[in-house]
Amino acid sequence: MRNLVTGALAALLLVVPAAAVGGDYYTNVSGHAVHRPVHASHAPAGATARCRDGTWSFSEHHRGTCSHHGGVAVWLR
Repeated sequence: MRNLVTGALAALLLVVPAAAVGGDYYTNVSGHAVHRPVHASHAPAGATARCRDGTWSFSEHHRGTCSHHGGVAVWLR
């Protein structure tokens, strides 16, 4: 039981730093810190998609990308 609790706490600690990064980041389903979509005239470094509202997404997964930004207009990767 102790190993299960220790493992659960370790997994939780891996997620907390991503959430604590700040308002510009969110924690994705894989537990990674991902930059929130941004407005820019050109694709910023690391962008993976252009959303229909003109923002750039840094999503690691297709599912849910640009879901609050009108959907994906163009995939970059």
